[in-house]
Amino acid sequence: MMVKGYNGEMYDRADISDLVGQVFTSVTEDGYEMVFENDTMKFTFYHFQDCCESVGIEDIEGDLSDLVGTPILLAEEVSGVTPESEYDSYMSQTWTFYKFGTIKGYVDVRWLGESNGYYSESVDMKKEMKN
Repeated sequence: MMVKGYNGEMYDRADISDLVGQVFTSVTEDGYEMVFENDTMKFTFYHFQDCCESVGIEDIEGDLSDLVGTPILLAEEVSGVTPESEYDSYMSQTWTFYKFGTIKGYVDVRWLGESNGYYSESVDMKKEMKN
């Protein structure tokens, strides 16, 4: 389904389950985006940053190269909210774990979203077809 992003760009919204069965030639991250890519498509995990919020990759357990060259067998998302008593710099914190598995191994990616409570702290995922 085509949707319009915050910056006006049109893209296909993807679901984590769309990665299962895919074989990727590269998987990269820069702290704010994670990109799965092959010859025909590109999946990007990201968050369009707005005022008074921060969403990014906090930690990666495992080796991203385990996700390259072999089918993704496991792709799931688990998220939750940090109890208010455990943080003080923001009014709201949301963590999201993405779990990926192949026959080579497993990779867990932990994202953390923080805001004043009025902005999104979620991770978005888009799919782009290559020409």
